[in-house]
Amino acid sequence: MNAQLQPGEHDLLLVIDVQNDFCAGGALALPDGEQVVAPINRLAPRFAHVVLTQDWHPPHHQSFASSHPGRQPYDTIQLAYGAQTLWPDHCVQDSPGAALHGQLHIPHAELILRKGYRSEIDSYSAFYENDRSTPTGLAGYLRERRLQRLFLVGLATDYCVQYSALDARRAGFEVVVLLDACRGLNLDGSLAAALTAMHKAGVQIREGSTP
Repeated sequence: MNAQLQPGEHDLLLVIDVQNDFCAGGALALPDGEQVVAPINRLAPRFAHVVLTQDWHPPHHQSFASSHPGRQPYDTIQLAYGAQTLWPDHCVQDSPGAALHGQLHIPHAELILRKGYRSEIDSYSAFYENDRSTPTGLAGYLRERRLQRLFLVGLATDYCVQYSALDARRAGFEVVVLLDACRGLNLDGSLAAALTAMHKAGVQIREGSTP
């Protein structure tokens, strides 16, 4: 695609989890997570349609290591829906850490989708809970709006961005991930694995942050 091509009426910018807890000083800070804010702010005005997602966990969420005595953050356990990485408590509903980054400025965003609010199941993807079958409703919203191509940015490349990209492809959308406006956590090679999985699924991966 020509780097100068302007996003069209059927394109959407999907901004994943740019929240305080994933940025410097946050409970689950990604390396340089806050550096996605500036490129996203530059990019967003080019899109007529923008959706934001927001991790929104109740206290004592099942994915928190603190909910499992004797377990530590980044341990993996088996839950009813499969393997689950345990995380530090983060993005607790209505906490400062759950708020969108204060410098993120997208006043024309049309929807904020909250996910991970069911205490018994985590939700990386903007489209499905981690059981891979319970929908968030985003796919239906996008179809009713006749949006066809999604540009993904945000946090983290190897978790919520990756899962959202793969599920968007599974739902039949064209997907582009703009890497300069993403940052990864990279646990045990998870970033390279995520890029490989997205490529195999037909996700377009751009090294820059320009559509």
